[in-house]
Amino acid sequence: MCRAFYRRLFRVLPLVLAAAGCLAGQPPATPQRAEFWGFTGPWDASSTRSVRDHGGQLSAVITGWITLDSTTGQPVIPSPYADTVNPKNGTPDRMAIVTSWHNDRFHSASIRRLGRDRERLARAAGAIARHAQGMRYRGLVLDFETLEAADLPALLRVARAISDSAHSHGVTTVSIAIPATDTAAYPGRALLGVVDALVVMLYDQHWSTSEPGPIAEPDWVRRALALRLAEVGAGRLVAALPTYGYRWRKGSAAESISFDQATRMARESGLSLTRDARTQFLRTPSGRSSEIWVSDAELVATLVTQSQAAGVHRFAIWRLGQEDPEIWRKVIR
Repeated sequence: MCRAFYRRLFRVLPLVLAAAGCLAGQPPATPQRAEFWGFTGPWDASSTRSVRDHGGQLSAVITGWITLDSTTGQPVIPSPYADTVNPKNGTPDRMAIVTSWHNDRFHSASIRRLGRDRERLARAAGAIARHAQGMRYRGLVLDFETLEAADLPALLRVARAISDSAHSHGVTTVSIAIPATDTAAYPGRALLGVVDALVVMLYDQHWSTSEPGPIAEPDWVRRALALRLAEVGAGRLVAALPTYGYRWRKGSAAESISFDQATRMARESGLSLTRDARTQFLRTPSGRSSEIWVSDAELVATLVTQSQAAGVHRFAIWRLGQEDPEIWRKVIR
């Protein structure tokens, strides 16, 4: 008789607790809907087409490009890359990237120079903010890569000045792109003291000058994201995921390629792209004069699902114009 009572109790108790939660104004939690940002390449017509055809499925597009001069640290305005997306009703929020990239590399000296010259930094931050306001950008993404741990004070001063000035000119979100695993030069907690969000670049596990391999295999992404979650939690993280690939050729650095380029190159070489069982990337066979590894919609869907399970709900795609077209049906919908 007692066993029957407890069996009935254990069947009824969850329903009672759920009802109590609803009565208290606390309905059962539901998974948060994923939000997607898309980086564009304003020099690439295929990127513009991707925004035109699918931009409505995104929460934001990063269409502006503001380069810091490698000598003075001042923003180059107007940009060498014109913004190809005009604000209008029905388009997603537009953002701009502020970057120390120039020609073929990041110029860390520009950040160090701004960080030690308060007047120069104020001019740069003001010019960026006024440009963002004039272009009606809702957000900025700071992209100052290849810095070292010793550069952190300069980075924090620069990021704070740009963020404060941008906010005062109506920009709502200032985030900073950070390497996935470099917590020394880019510590999450310190950076979130000066910006609104961290865009964790969960790619280039293998890169242009490394040996061939996956760009962001799920196990590597899970471990890298766990580092940042342990630092700051999930609420202010944006998981940046790759839609591109690399073709490595013997004796030279790899070239970044789109999904369409990867499939065409493989076909022209008489090869097929097959899914690597361990990493879930599409690849061509090794041991040949060239080797391709490329992301596709199935891989990105896996990365989104596992990141959501960890509590992250905002994602950024690098970059539009390079993606597997199936991403718009299977992932961003």
